Amino acid sequence: MSNKIVLTYLIYLPVVAGLTLYVARALFRNGRVFMLDIFKGKVDIADATNRLFEVGFYLVNLGFALRIMQVGGRYNNPLDTNQELVETLAGKVGGFAIYLGLMLFLNLFLFFRGRRKARQGTHGPVVVDPVHA
Repeated sequence: MSNKIVLTYLIYLPVVAGLTLYVARALFRNGRVFMLDIFKGKVDIADATNRLFEVGFYLVNLGFALRIMQVGGRYNNPLDTNQELVETLAGKVGGFAIYLGLMLFLNLFLFFRGRRKARQGTHGPVVVDPVHA
């Protein structure tokens, strides 16, 4: 195995782990507000659910980062130059960052959807009585 491939792994892993940690902390620290709203101020259930979503977020994203980690130069040749190393890292980290952004927006969508459903459940459908209207 090429030393440049090992170096690429040693750079890639902390970068994607750091990105995942940063996004997860921001998402779930701010997502707590949504969970409290969804669960009508019940702190225990909101925090527990938020934490479980966070653990799932880590597992899915770090699992994906590890799954796409395999590195090889063009046409699966070893990385021969520093340029190939940087280009490979940019492609891997850039692709993972795009994926992580999509996961962030998916989670935000789920937070907003849960909030909307919770609010619909508290107010119920509006029924107009034609006799007394």
